[in-house]
Amino acid sequence: MSKLQGVSINERVQRAIEEMVESGAEQGLQVAAYQHGEQIIDAVAGLADPKTGRAVTPETPFYCYSVCKAAASTLVHMLAERRALTYDTPVAEVWPEFAARGKDGVTIRQVLNHTAGVPGIPLTTTIEDLCNWDKMCSAIAGAELWWKPGTKIGYHAYTFGYIVGEVIRRVTGKRISQLLHEEVSGPLGVERELYFGLPQSEHHRLAVLEDASMPPDFQMPAMPPDLPMFKAAPMSLMPNAAFGNRPDTLAADIPAGGKTSARAIARMYAALLGKVDGVQLLTPARLKQATTERVTGQDEVFGMPTTWGLGYSIGVPGGNPQDLQTAFGVGGVGGSFAFGDTATGLAFALTKNRLTSDFNASSRVIHVVTDAIAGKP
Repeated sequence: MSKLQGVSINERVQRAIEEMVESGAEQGLQVAAYQHGEQIIDAVAGLADPKTGRAVTPETPFYCYSVCKAAASTLVHMLAERRALTYDTPVAEVWPEFAARGKDGVTIRQVLNHTAGVPGIPLTTTIEDLCNWDKMCSAIAGAELWWKPGTKIGYHAYTFGYIVGEVIRRVTGKRISQLLHEEVSGPLGVERELYFGLPQSEHHRLAVLEDASMPPDFQMPAMPPDLPMFKAAPMSLMPNAAFGNRPDTLAADIPAGGKTSARAIARMYAALLGKVDGVQLLTPARLKQATTERVTGQDEVFGMPTTWGLGYSIGVPGGNPQDLQTAFGVGGVGGSFAFGDTATGLAFALTKNRLTSDFNASSRVIHVVTDAIAGKP
């Protein structure tokens, strides 16, 4: 591990996450980072399961929700590199049913950058429906456009994973979970740490999620009742601990999210930035296109400013303006976050099992890491 002024980066991070656990702010955390293909951080703290006292280890998978959208996007880029598809391929070219109700012109590029105009699932959708691949794909194929594709940007929270996954299935004949194993987790040696659907036999290894308690005087910020978020999915499907601890959601391919250790997803980003033990997932030219071809604007679903590359958001939580130019990654409901930085060669991930409404833990640790790399005390 790298040494700076006598204290390794790993030790700085270890102290920070132990403080979070000791203060009661967090239950269990993992932090992993690579720089130029070499692991520089491997830190864990706290409990994966407080009921049994099982501790977090580097191998513990966490349900990190949207963090694993980046893995789905990476698979699309790998297929584009092999010319199995292009970013301008209409989704309906490989999935004809998707053309219904005016969606024939939606391209893979627009799906990746969240401008496709298909952000919603039926408000009658249940958790059991989410676990039924064919039912969800049929519902999305029959959905109406919210806007002319490519003209607006809005987070496709659930639909992203099914659209990308069905495109992959139609192009390769394989489920997205199989391709993830064959092309990413297997070659990188993290096949027991990075999943979409997690086999039932592996559920006992997962970190158990818990919802963060709210202070007695906490009040939800007022949100306009006509916010489009409220019609993109039923509020009953808002990811929480109960959702993420269910055996059916754990086992299902719902590739808008996934299960991963910090080490596994950081290793994936490292293999996007360069070689990791001889494995490089994308060419530098492909990665440059994926991270510099961007759309920026007001998110039509959640009502906030946003910037997306091709399948990766741009910037880090609490980041400086310059970070927006070089960092690409995806965060998840609950506060886990992972990213790569093309300027520094840093690949970083923080996973945690206490679901908070912010990215404060990730932001704090990211600053510890970047300050250490920059030589700051």
